[in-house]
Amino acid sequence: MSLFSATAATVVSLVLGVPLAWVLARTEFPGRGFLRALVTLPLVLPPVVGGVALLLALGRNGVVGQWLDSWFGITLPFTTTGVVVAGGVRGDAVPRHQRRGHPACRGPPLRGGRPDPRRLALHRVPPGHAPPDRPGRRRGAVLAWARALGEFGATITFAGNFPGRTQTMPLAVYLALQNDPEAAIALSLVLLAVSIAVLAGLRDRWMTTS
Repeated sequence: MSLFSATAATVVSLVLGVPLAWVLARTEFPGRGFLRALVTLPLVLPPVVGGVALLLALGRNGVVGQWLDSWFGITLPFTTTGVVVAGGVRGDAVPRHQRRGHPACRGPPLRGGRPDPRRLALHRVPPGHAPPDRPGRRRGAVLAWARALGEFGATITFAGNFPGRTQTMPLAVYLALQNDPEAAIALSLVLLAVSIAVLAGLRDRWMTTS
């Protein structure tokens, strides 16, 4: 469940996030500032508050959820799809200091390859002339996947903790910790091993820039 939901959440984040980022970066329209603030909310909201916000928006009586239920018969809370939604929302919350801009937006380096913050300059690149920042997207995808894999607060609030349906590894660790600490430690080690193996295996191939 954890591997499936984290992977699905990452795919959803890329499909929706990359076009949205392009629109926000290249176009001007009324309400652009509000939309930017809205999509960066996961950076500052506590996970549980994010889960409550999802319930208010996508719950059966939520602003959007009531229409999904009445028009299409789609219910998201306390379902496997709800786990993916919660992971996708939290997976988008990658700290800004872990993101790197396009090489065209970098300033002259100092000795050792470090940019000089006193001499940083932004260069305007005409639309269509900048090469795609594939390493940046790959880094973002890996970080989003790792964030979604470890998501707890929004998942348990929005999707619940039902074995076989919405229970991910972090939720299983929390449940086992109350009754069987040794099992919780074993589950934690498994989750740690999977995370390290995936991130270490992808680092050289996906996260290295030329």
